Amino acid sequence: MTATTSTSTPNTTKGSKTGQGDGVTKRDYYEILGVSRDASESEIKRAYRKKAKELHPDRNPQDRKRAEEEFKRVAEAYEVLSDPHKRAQYDRYGHAGPDQGFTFGDTDFKRAREAYREFGFGGFDDLFDLFFRQGSPRTATQQQRARRGENIEYKLRITLEDAAHGTRMRVTVLRLVTCRACSGSGMKPGTRKRTCPTCGGRGQIEYRQQSLLGSFINVRTCPECGGMGEVISEPCPACHGSGRVKEKSRISINVPAGVDTGSRLRLKGQGNAGIEGGEPGDLFIVIEIIPHPKFRRQDRDIHSKVRISYPQAALGAKIKVETLWGEEELKIPPGTQPGTVFRLSGKGVPNVHRRQGNGDHVVEVTVDVPTRLTQRQRRTLEEYAKTLE
Repeated sequence: MTATTSTSTPNTTKGSKTGQGDGVTKRDYYEILGVSRDASESEIKRAYRKKAKELHPDRNPQDRKRAEEEFKRVAEAYEVLSDPHKRAQYDRYGHAGPDQGFTFGDTDFKRAREAYREFGFGGFDDLFDLFFRQGSPRTATQQQRARRGENIEYKLRITLEDAAHGTRMRVTVLRLVTCRACSGSGMKPGTRKRTCPTCGGRGQIEYRQQSLLGSFINVRTCPECGGMGEVISEPCPACHGSGRVKEKSRISINVPAGVDTGSRLRLKGQGNAGIEGGEPGDLFIVIEIIPHPKFRRQDRDIHSKVRISYPQAALGAKIKVETLWGEEELKIPPGTQPGTVFRLSGKGVPNVHRRQGNGDHVVEVTVDVPTRLTQRQRRTLEEYAKTLE
């Protein structure tokens, strides 16, 4: 940018110092940044970045006071020369020109220093990249177009027997698959995408704002193309431009022995299809055990109750007990009391991680008291009762 033509002689020339009303001399802004008077905006920006990094007080701990003062001058020079209006005023009138009105005090400097501390920037490059972004935004070809498909869940209800033994089954899952009509491109066959008119193919939109440190750029993903840089001119009629369609898929599932309610089985790559060639998501099978009419599960143990007669409890007996693994013989010792618990070792549920062994089948005995007696049974019990007197 060249200076605005004027009939008066500029107050500032390269290498000179000009006076202000308070008697304090100020160096020429072009000299401070080390650029010529016809330097371009990009040259001024590069010079500022270089100077600011060199003079930042945190990089000059041995001479912090001098560095602070120099840093203020560099920031002030950039604030004026990076703004076309202020630069024109400065080129014409110098430091004393009308509408200049720019000062850079301690408060501004502290805010500049605190910016990268408060927001946790890793270093100087992070700070200056935030306020003075070099180069043009990334184009859509530099961005990662391919996106991974979403994970999906399917609730699978199985019996307690299937949970104990493990099972293999096929389920029908509704998921998004790649559109066969357009091969996932989202375009009507025979057509092509066009450059996004909103972002010009960059995939991003920049919003320039002014601050005490100069202008800075806020970059956002383009809302029209979603960051792709291209838009579909003629969408595929089958998928309406999404590249994916809903489909009921038959999927085979291996349920390992030992699963319980809440167990999650991951089937890699069986979720929704990816976008723009991205890999598919995963399918998570969430297990729910159907309540059993006779058995109750507690961790890897199975609990049940069995009824025995009074003579069996008093005299002892051998009875058959139903388990998840078939019938097992249980020995009832003489004098067994109601509520006595017996364990059938290893007849419970396996460990799903295949560590240790099976749990146990826990049997609680209840004594059956008859509600009706024959005359013979009554007489027999009465005679027995007399022996207890």
